[in-house]
Amino acid sequence: MSIMPYSLWPRTLAGLLLGLALLSCGPGTRTNYAERFQASVTENWRTYQQGHSLPSGGLAIYLETPRGHFFASAGMPTTVTETSRFRAASNTKTFTSAALLLLAQQGNLRLDDAIVTMIPGKSISYVPDTAQFAVPNKAAITIRQLMSHTAGVFDVTNELVPANCAVPYAGQNYPTYVFALDPNHAFSPAELIGVNATCNLSYFRPGEGFHYSNTGYSFLATIIERVSGLSYDQFIIQNLITPNGLSATSVPMLPSDRAIPAPFTPGYLYANGVLKDVTNDNMSCNIAEGNIIATPVDLARWVKRLVRAEAGPNAASVAAMMATTAQSSQSYGLGLMNAGSLGYGHTGAHRGYLSLMVYDPSVDVVMVVYFNIWDDANLATDQFSMMVKAAKDARTALAY
Repeated sequence: MSIMPYSLWPRTLAGLLLGLALLSCGPGTRTNYAERFQASVTENWRTYQQGHSLPSGGLAIYLETPRGHFFASAGMPTTVTETSRFRAASNTKTFTSAALLLLAQQGNLRLDDAIVTMIPGKSISYVPDTAQFAVPNKAAITIRQLMSHTAGVFDVTNELVPANCAVPYAGQNYPTYVFALDPNHAFSPAELIGVNATCNLSYFRPGEGFHYSNTGYSFLATIIERVSGLSYDQFIIQNLITPNGLSATSVPMLPSDRAIPAPFTPGYLYANGVLKDVTNDNMSCNIAEGNIIATPVDLARWVKRLVRAEAGPNAASVAAMMATTAQSSQSYGLGLMNAGSLGYGHTGAHRGYLSLMVYDPSVDVVMVVYFNIWDDANLATDQFSMMVKAAKDARTALAY
């Protein structure tokens, strides 16, 4: 799949006529759009909050369109704006994948290399030959498969360790088990991967299925560091965050980096009838798969530039990111999701936050949608569905 540079996209006659029509609509037009947009956000939050008896939290949406920039929120503090930071969670995967594609463009790695292969120009393999990395089917796993969640890597952060594994955390979620012992524990990607090695865990042979796996991206963090010679955060900041002007974006790595820099949107967990403020958190468990903090403005800039091949990865690399797999039902490529009519982007879910960032190049509309509450009982079903509905309703309100 090839991507035509954005600067060469033809401006159609219909597009010109639309622009002329908007110019003739008078000074109240943008206000009317903004009012309809705010009304859609307010109604969707009211419907969800009342339908699930949530005591707090809210919904916010930021859009950049040919008609201008729009922000609306409902249920959140009045101080929350499009420049308020929140945890971007798995939107981080787009940065990790972009980093790998940059390294591939530079000739420093090959996406179809097995992870046991020697790094080009170096005398070390992509991942260490140690017991922690001795996972099932290791020699058959490629970098591309890790990026596309087709490597069969067991997801340590989201699954329970099988009860038949002879470890103290058998039958439990490993990070939850460790956090209960020490909330300030410093996780590492190797430690999480090591759970798979110790318990011989995998979903399927590489290339034979699709299963979303944060732990697959723990492998990718290790690969980025061994190929580049930099820590994950250093590489992302130097090669993606700074060059793209994402001045409010940060990459916490240490358990001591628990706070979100101000200004920020507080995050809440609602579970078993109890509301808890979970704004501060230890993100060392989520390196490369979910640890980035950003604002709606920065995420919008990032995903738009990424899809337009302006963020670092070139047009061929972006085409590879967009190329979905049969196993993923044509919805997931290399760290980038095909969100149908909404465009391309990713979602993110971390305690306190559920988000979506997406860019539709066909109409030049980019949006960031997020809740600042994790509705534990309904997150993967009702809340996710409402997030997508709210995104579509926001576009409709602005006539896109």
